[in-house]
Amino acid sequence: MIRYAFAYSVIYVLWLLRRVISTDGRSYILLFGPQFQPILRWIARLRAYAIFYKASRKCPAYQKFLAAENFGADGKTGLSNIPIMTKENYVKVYSIEDRCFGGKIPAPGTVIDESSGSSGIPNNWVRNEYERDDVKRILQLNYEILYNDDDCILLNCFALGPWATGMNVSMSLVDVGILKSIGPDASKLENTLTLFGPKYRYLIFGYPPFLKSWLDNTTLDLSKFKMDAVVGGEGMSENLRDFLLQYFQSAVSSYGASDLEINIAVETELTIAIRRLCHENKELSETLFGRENPPMIFQYNGADYIIEPNQEGELLFTILRLDGAAPKIRYNLRDLGGTYSHFDLRTILAAHGVSIDELSLHQSSFPILFVHGRGDLSVPFYGCKVFPTDMEQIINKNVELAGRINSFQLKSVETTDLRKTLNIHLERSKTFKGEILDPEKLRDLIFVELCNVSQDFREVTKMFDRSCVEIIVSDFEAGVFAGRDIRIKNKYIA
Repeated sequence: MIRYAFAYSVIYVLWLLRRVISTDGRSYILLFGPQFQPILRWIARLRAYAIFYKASRKCPAYQKFLAAENFGADGKTGLSNIPIMTKENYVKVYSIEDRCFGGKIPAPGTVIDESSGSSGIPNNWVRNEYERDDVKRILQLNYEILYNDDDCILLNCFALGPWATGMNVSMSLVDVGILKSIGPDASKLENTLTLFGPKYRYLIFGYPPFLKSWLDNTTLDLSKFKMDAVVGGEGMSENLRDFLLQYFQSAVSSYGASDLEINIAVETELTIAIRRLCHENKELSETLFGRENPPMIFQYNGADYIIEPNQEGELLFTILRLDGAAPKIRYNLRDLGGTYSHFDLRTILAAHGVSIDELSLHQSSFPILFVHGRGDLSVPFYGCKVFPTDMEQIINKNVELAGRINSFQLKSVETTDLRKTLNIHLERSKTFKGEILDPEKLRDLIFVELCNVSQDFREVTKMFDRSCVEIIVSDFEAGVFAGRDIRIKNKYIA
């Protein structure tokens, strides 16, 4: 108890110091220095110990969870031995109230968010005023560091209502600019730009496919507008970024999850440069990330989160906030990826003749997070996995497809004669009515491009011919795309 009281006192002092530092972007930038990273890691370990101690004594669900997992039965009680939380063994087993500290939902000031349901039935997540205030402060700091424009109009096109991202963006950024919450409605976005005109700078938030679809179909002359894009909810390829940069001055992605919180990590000038380098240098991408197709790459504050991969390459997250409503300790989001320290990344790049200092003029020494995508959002086919990011890259890099396709879905099918086929459903853009390509040419194009973007797919093609890839083209919002809910993320796995 004395040890815990001491740790809590130290953490409280560090929390006050962090509050002071994080009130101003210029102060917060001091933490970017390499000399501070060992201190931030030490703080993270201390905070993780205190959160675990509190959860194991004051959270009914976590107490039952530790008992069910026989934690400590073998005498190992270190942080690395703490059992891993998942939706299956924790969220779906215990009630929302039991998952909160004290066994009840804190009130007032509490918000209940709902996940989009992209991986199944939507779940609900409780966030109290303290953690929302913390997220708000970091979002505002990021805005100050990246944009710092009091006259900017912020157009929030994320889904509104119970979904976490849209509402939190609106609540967090209403104080730093002129905010309009639109939701994923292209007509309202276009009407807003028409109403206020090109005399303002616009920061547009939204899902990557929403912005892509809007740009494909807009009738506005966007060359007159000064716009920046902030995307999230899913990854985007460098080809899609190049497409967005034809209209936006910048296109930056933020990483988060309804299960955890928004804005855990953000793309920086450095991470974008590394990803673009790996996009061209497949050998370097293979060395750094184990795949020729580079993942999304972000940076995060190592004092706020401990992020670690398990043996299967799935990311485990510990939210280092003592005053949150419900603990998230080694929570498995089922995202595939890993982390690097800035120092380790510098060393590996140097071994390949790349100076990290030359990749970006301004850079932080915060740790690196890379994310390949959701582990349960891929299609298995002849032993390889076909990811939505592979198809997105193919569509956006080919002039025969870009602008003509609104969305897609993947499905692995076994026919009555036990023959495996990869079904790729393509949805025509709203304004495109013609034939995209001759069906055989379309199939051949996508087959060849899948081989180009995925080494695994290229290897397994030794086991089948091109006829095992079937392309099904549907009109806009027809076929498997009918009845789509525009408020949530696109469903890429049929």
